[in-house]
Order: sequence, then structure tokens, then C-alpha cells
Amino acid sequence: MINLLSDTVTKPTPDMLQSMMAANVGDDVFREDPTINALEEKCAALFGKEAGLFCPSGTMTNQIALKVHTRPLDEVICDEMSHIFQYEVGGYAFNSGIGINLIRTPYGILDAGQVEAAVRPRFDWLPKSTLVVIENTCNRGGGGVYTLDAIRQIQEVCRKNKLALHLDGARIFNALHVSGDTPRDIGGTVDSISICLSKGLGAPVGSVLIGDQDFIAEARRVRKVMGGGMRQAGYLAAAGIYALDHHVERLKEDHTHARQLAAALDALPFVSNIRPVQTNIVIFDLLPPATPAHFLEFLEHNQVKASAFGPQTIRLVTHLDVDSEMIGKAIEVFGRYSPPSKSQP
Repeated sequence: MINLLSDTVTKPTPDMLQSMMAANVGDDVFREDPTINALEEKCAALFGKEAGLFCPSGTMTNQIALKVHTRPLDEVICDEMSHIFQYEVGGYAFNSGIGINLIRTPYGILDAGQVEAAVRPRFDWLPKSTLVVIENTCNRGGGGVYTLDAIRQIQEVCRKNKLALHLDGARIFNALHVSGDTPRDIGGTVDSISICLSKGLGAPVGSVLIGDQDFIAEARRVRKVMGGGMRQAGYLAAAGIYALDHHVERLKEDHTHARQLAAALDALPFVSNIRPVQTNIVIFDLLPPATPAHFLEFLEHNQVKASAFGPQTIRLVTHLDVDSEMIGKAIEVFGRYSPPSKSQP
């Protein structure tokens, strides 16, 4: 099976598994797991932050960040494509008692002017704007990337209006490959970052939240009440350390594969509106009478897996478990697809 469903489907490499099995572990709730401590310190230092917190998922790191940065009746400003709005079950309301102020953009990339316009005036009958969340890369936007200058401009708006700025960096290393910026460049522009290890980096589980010491101290308490306090999770943290040491540079291969898929799809008569491909995500629309259900059934029958991303929309994601030969086979399968006739149910 050529699995283009997501970059979350990756499995640990043999060397990563060996690193996991050799991990030195302890009880992380007591802060006595040396491998988790090392991962948290590594991530924080990489982005120029003071401290880190290892969590089971990116959803948890994002939700902890929302909770620590806000109070009930506050509001978070983000793009309508943001993961915190689309895929975290309304956790901003459930966990933090806050509202959400959505901005609409073509590809999920906010600009400073839009953020400034979204800041609420201070009236008793309005929620208080206290936090901005940006997602880099933006999943639903097709893997769109922020420029460093754009983030700095948003940072300036946040400073002027006394807002915190959180970066959902689920695929931040993909973004850095495209922008050419360093982790420290990005770290200096935001108050907190969620770093996912289980997507393109290939670890089986885990995300790390980073920020200053006081922020992470409070985040640790919130992690506990959310049920995220783990024990000998250093076996998982070892995979994250291995991923950071060995799987960052190879992300450019995934980007090349995504561009190859997009170029092949662009030549097919039933494909339209391919989103700009900057990283490892390819999103496109099917022209009727083709439908996602019919297209995905054909792909599955031919050992290719993808996902529906809307009424006429498909998403493909490249990753370390898909090599160049697999990309070629997937392209060949796409070329053999025939949409159903208009009279066909």
C-alpha cells in the first residue's frame, strides 16, 4: 500500500526502534526521566526558548498553550483553517472557556493587518482579545509557509496590543526547509511553540511545547489535569531525539515528491484548483462527475491511500515511508482513473 493519507502514518525506522529500546528512563511526573528531560532541553535550546514540555499529542500542546495564555471570556484570533478550530473538537471552549475570532484567507496564512483589524475594542459586552495563533505550515491551506517577515509583523501587532502569540508548529521543520530560516529565528518571534514529532519527523508519538520557564511551569500543571502526565515515557522521547538528529534534513525529499505528484495531477482532465505546493501536502479538487468517494475507492483498489478533504477535494501527504518508486507508481495509478459517467450512480 502506498499510503498518502497523512504523514502521521509513518512507522519508526529500525535505527529509531533501537534508540528507543536503549533509552534510559525514569518517572517523568517526578521529572526523573533523563531522556524526556534531554528532549525538552533539546527542543527549547534549538528554538532559543527556556524550557519544554513533552506531551502525547499536538492537540494537547496546543490546548495547554491556549489554557495558559488565556482566561475564561478571552478570545483567540486565528485563521479559519487553523487546526485549533478545525480539528481539536472545540477544545478552546471546553478546556479554556474562551471564544474564537476567525479570519478568512486563501491558504491559511494571516497577515499583520488582518490580525490588527480582528483585535476587539475593550467593551464589557465583547470577549477580550488576548492570544493569536498561527499555524506553520498550514495543513488545510496545502502546507503554506509563513515568511519570517510576516511573523515579525504579526509579533509587532501582538506587542502593541498586549497579545500573546502561539505557533502551532506541527510541521515547523517543513516550513524552515522552504523559508531558509533557523529555528532560533522563529523562536524569537513567538511566545510559545508546539513542535510535533510524529508527522514528517517520523516518531511514533509526541509533541513538545516550548516557552519561557514560567509558561512551562504552568503548562506542566495543565498537562497533569488533562491526563498528560506520563511515567517512563522516555522510550517515546528517545524516538523524538532520534528524529531531530536524523530526519530533519530528509524532509526536502518529501517536498520534491509532493511537487512531482502535483505536476502529474495538473495534466489530468478531472483535476482542478491544485493549491500551491510548498512542502509535503498536495490538495486539489475533482471536476464532476468525479467524486472523492469514487476516486478514493479506485485508489484503494490499486494500493494507494489518500483522504477526502471536502465535497470535491482530495489531500495527499508525502513522508519518509513513501519513496520515489512509490511516487512513480501512484502517478501511474492516477493516470488510469476514469470518472464515472453522468448517468452512473
